Amino acid sequence: MARRAGSADLPLHGGRVPAWLGQRMTKLGTVIAQAILHEYGRDEFLRRMAHPFWFQSFGSVMGMDWHSSGITTSVIGALKRGLNPIAGELGIHVCGGRGKHSRATPGELLDIGDRVGLDGGALGKTSKLVAKVDSAGVRMGSTSIYTVSSSPMTASGSWCSRA
Repeated sequence: MARRAGSADLPLHGGRVPAWLGQRMTKLGTVIAQAILHEYGRDEFLRRMAHPFWFQSFGSVMGMDWHSSGITTSVIGALKRGLNPIAGELGIHVCGGRGKHSRATPGELLDIGDRVGLDGGALGKTSKLVAKVDSAGVRMGSTSIYTVSSSPMTASGSWCSRA
């Protein structure tokens, strides 16, 4: 059963993460994620990724400003670059991203589903539904600014949305 883990209000920042920081975030985030996955397992990794304060702290440890609004896409992008090449070994996959990359999420879920034996079509439909809910929340005054930016998921089908 899902439960609300918390919320955080952050200022909106513009710009991009410098390439040198993105590379360091990829290396550090990958090593930390591997340690969590090996010590505590995939379900615990997803639980932590879904917790807003833990995720914000994780991004800070990786090198982002503690109150940066771009932390979600930066951390997910770094993890995607670092974990996806070893996804078969770890059993964890990272999909999506910011802008055009977020629109590629359903296709990425189809590809992953084919590789690991899951219904990627159903995962893609769920991803689109979560995006619609998030988008409706924005129209109703919610402070969320991303529509399903990413979906870390395990090979067994567990997932969390970083919308």
